Amino acid sequence: MWVDKLLKVEGGYTNDPTDMGGATKYGITEKTAREEGYTGQMQDLSIDIAKTIYKRRYWDKLRLDEIAISSEKIAREMGDTYVNTGIGAQFLQRLLNVLNHQGKDYPDITVDGAVGPATISAFRSYLVPRGPEGESVLLAGLNALQANRYIELAESKETQEKYIYGWLLQRVVKEA
Repeated sequence: MWVDKLLKVEGGYTNDPTDMGGATKYGITEKTAREEGYTGQMQDLSIDIAKTIYKRRYWDKLRLDEIAISSEKIAREMGDTYVNTGIGAQFLQRLLNVLNHQGKDYPDITVDGAVGPATISAFRSYLVPRGPEGESVLLAGLNALQANRYIELAESKETQEKYIYGWLLQRVVKEA
C-alpha cells in the first residue's frame, strides 16, 4: 500500500531546525496536522491519524484512485511527490502536454495542479495506446522533474543540501 511505504521512508518524529517543515511525525508537518484538525503534541501523532491525513489531503485531493485504475505506479509516484515537494499534479500535467504530439493525441490541459476530468482524460488517452512502455516513460519523466525540484531547493537554500542525497536516493532512485 502507498501510505505504508511512505511512512517507512518518512520515519518517526523529528524537529530539525534546518528542516523547512519544522516539527514532523511520519512526514506530517505540524502546520499540516493543525490544518487537518490535529491539536495534540506532534510527538503523540498516531500512525492512524497520519494515514487519515495522507489519504484525505494527498491521495484523495489528487484523485489518485482514478489514476491508479490505469497505473498504480503513477498514482504512487504522484502521491509521494506531492507529499515531499508540495507539488500536486503539475508534473504530470506538464508531461502530458509535451507528450500529446502537439495536441494531436488529446488536447493540452491546464497546468494548475488540480486533477479534474481533463487531466484524467488526457492521462488515459496518453497511457492506453502506449501501455507499459508509456507508463515507464511517464514515470521516468515524473522522477526527472522531481529530482530537478530537489536540486532547485538545495540551490536556493543551502541548509537543504544536507537532505538532497536522501531525497534523491529514497524518492527518485528507489522509485525508478
